Amino acid sequence: MEGLISISEVNSMNDERFEWVFRNVIELCSEAAAHVKHMRPFKDVTDLCAAFSKYLNEVSYEVLMSHPDLAGRLAAQVELTQESASEQHSAGLSDLSNAQKAIIDSSNKRYKEKFGFPFIICARENKVQSIIDGLNLRYGNTRDEEINIGINEVKKICKLRILDIVKNE
Repeated sequence: MEGLISISEVNSMNDERFEWVFRNVIELCSEAAAHVKHMRPFKDVTDLCAAFSKYLNEVSYEVLMSHPDLAGRLAAQVELTQESASEQHSAGLSDLSNAQKAIIDSSNKRYKEKFGFPFIICARENKVQSIIDGLNLRYGNTRDEEINIGINEVKKICKLRILDIVKNE
């Protein structure tokens, strides 16, 4: 898509176009756009972000399962969406040293075994060391704490992806 669109353009889109444009603001969860389209009209981009946030509050933690692992061997096993690849690159995860890859690999594996879903952090708001620190720090949390943190990180990712699409007027 070229350029940013206005909130009035968002509100006037047909349903099919809305679903296509917003299909991946929540990673591999086009159902979110299908749900949120019914909440139009939005008064501004904040209102649009709030609608996706409300959707995330209402869905199961399974929405966390659609997120890719960060860098390392586990991440290499799946093809990243364009958005995820760009976000991981901006955090420096595409330029890891072998030592950093090994640390992230083992930490991702340990985290996923404990919680049953991948470690989720808004890569655009972090760099490699803060991601490694987050993996280690958050491993001490309970599963419920990590579900809540994960959903909140998805909300941050979603908001940034929406702001890549819609003008913040």
